[in-house]
Amino acid sequence: MTETLEIVTFRLKPGTEAGFVANNGFMTDWLARQPGFLARHLGKREDGTWVDVVRWQSLDQAQAAANRIMAEIGDSEAVQAIEPASVAMSHAEIALSR
Repeated sequence: MTETLEIVTFRLKPGTEAGFVANNGFMTDWLARQPGFLARHLGKREDGTWVDVVRWQSLDQAQAAANRIMAEIGDSEAVQAIEPASVAMSHAEIALSR
């Protein structure tokens, strides 16, 4: 297995930012229960775009979780705050980690 980074960028719907980080505990808890989850980092760029980086044991495990997330927690406040058209997801094999 090759460890993988999942990089997701997105914007929030207007009026949802105030509780977004607090509401993300629910999503982090869900991710932590998924096979292969290693770590998550959530950040905000100066332009208002959010970046969610999740480290997985493998690409297959990352994709499996991505395929389940909407069915399992798509109605959560954290997910509902995201503007769907703004979401971009990519993956990268980890070449160096410290």
